Amino acid sequence: MSVRWDAAFAPGGAWAAELAELQARRASAQAMGGPEALARFRAGGRLNARERIAALVDAGSFHEMGTLAGKGHYDAEGRYSRTEPTNAIVGTGRIAGRKVALHVDDFTVKAGSSEGTIADKWIYIERLACQLRMPLVRLVDSAGGSVRLLMQIGGTKIPEYTTWPAQELLNTVPVVGVALGACAGQGAIKVLSSHFSVLVREQAQVMAAGPHVVRQAYGVEVDKNELGGWKVQRKSALVHNEAADEADALAQVKRFLSYLPRSVYELAPVLPCDDDPNRADEALADAIPHDRRKIYEPRRILEAVFDRASLFEIGRWQGGSVVTMLGRLAGIPVGVIANDPKVAGGAMTLQAAYKMERHTRLCSQFGLPVVNFVDQPGNATGLEAELAGTLLGATRLGEALAACRSPWISILIRRCFGMAGALHGPKGGDRLNHRFAWPSARWGSIPIEGGVMAAHRAEIEAAPDPAARRAELEAHYLDLTSPFRTAEKFGVQDIIDPRETRRVLCDWVEDAWHVVAGDLLRRRV
Repeated sequence: MSVRWDAAFAPGGAWAAELAELQARRASAQAMGGPEALARFRAGGRLNARERIAALVDAGSFHEMGTLAGKGHYDAEGRYSRTEPTNAIVGTGRIAGRKVALHVDDFTVKAGSSEGTIADKWIYIERLACQLRMPLVRLVDSAGGSVRLLMQIGGTKIPEYTTWPAQELLNTVPVVGVALGACAGQGAIKVLSSHFSVLVREQAQVMAAGPHVVRQAYGVEVDKNELGGWKVQRKSALVHNEAADEADALAQVKRFLSYLPRSVYELAPVLPCDDDPNRADEALADAIPHDRRKIYEPRRILEAVFDRASLFEIGRWQGGSVVTMLGRLAGIPVGVIANDPKVAGGAMTLQAAYKMERHTRLCSQFGLPVVNFVDQPGNATGLEAELAGTLLGATRLGEALAACRSPWISILIRRCFGMAGALHGPKGGDRLNHRFAWPSARWGSIPIEGGVMAAHRAEIEAAPDPAARRAELEAHYLDLTSPFRTAEKFGVQDIIDPRETRRVLCDWVEDAWHVVAGDLLRRRV
């Protein structure tokens, strides 16, 4: 018979007093910061820490650890009266039946600051997640450090947590960070030291330090949203996703974890799929405009190809010229990359390079095959791009691709030019970038439109009708760039009708998944 760990039994027998004290101590922990603190928190429209846990995990699945940790209070005779609990609630639970470790801040206890915690407690659950190889979810709502801690410990300490396996965790299990309030200092690190992070708009901020510290250091008046709110994160690209509210944030956590394995030593879950692998969406035939000056919506193409309702986008508002998603083909989880011509023409900006690098590393680490829909005009150019160090971003992406162990397939749907175009997949050694192209695809060292003017400028300017001569030259070169000419030399594996794309990918992913499984067996050995 299974028994809930937090069940309340009627005390009795020789140990009645001890059992009664145990129940009293547990009740103190459940009281959190007390009725007034909880009421203030609720008035702000937020769930408290225990309500957040209940909303995230399967009903009745949370098993708390360290419930009794905190500052005990005793009467003059040394009898226990109450406990001030720590502001870290930890334990394990299940999400869709799969075990996860939870590290949850309780803001109602001293605003989640370091003076109200016992570091050994939250470090223990992270060590447990690492050693028992289960995903870790951090629900972060922390004001960060506090000078009051100095009075508690009677001195200072060098800022480090020598037993915290932060990097080992990232190398071993999926880690998720959720910003649910003002996350400063260490709170920010807990959000960002993750494979997926999400921030609640208008409620949460992620920043190195809050307004009071900034005011003291720089004499600048700035509020916490200006320092680390969602508008800042769209520019900084530190936090992956935004959420409309807490329910949305927790739903995104569940969705993200559904694509990933329990650890790098296991396969990600494959789901039953009733979506025909041979399904051909007629809209794909004209998805790419024949007029090269027109743009299109890449997400519609992806929705037409992958399993219905299976796409989950990561980093929607950052590096927008690249789209990164998780999705499924015939129920098998895959990483998805695509270019978006609506943003910077689809060019490789610094943020886009970072975004694609981050996604590539995620997929490689957790054994997800990758599908890349390529429409890459090249690296962003101009003074702003050069000052940003765009080429360094592209170089780092190249390093990530070289290290990537995921099976990879590229579908060239429009442009593939220059150095950035060369980064459409792994290459060299034993890395096979399986490539197919649509009839709309074009590639080369430089786009025809700009290249013709660079190579034939004098001739064009000297012509009686410069515009007509330029158009004539462009048409001539475009004939030479036909993808069929490349296919004749087996420079691309095949040209396919866009409507065949799902069939081709579902056929490929079956073999790719065998490769992933084989690599996992070798890793275990």
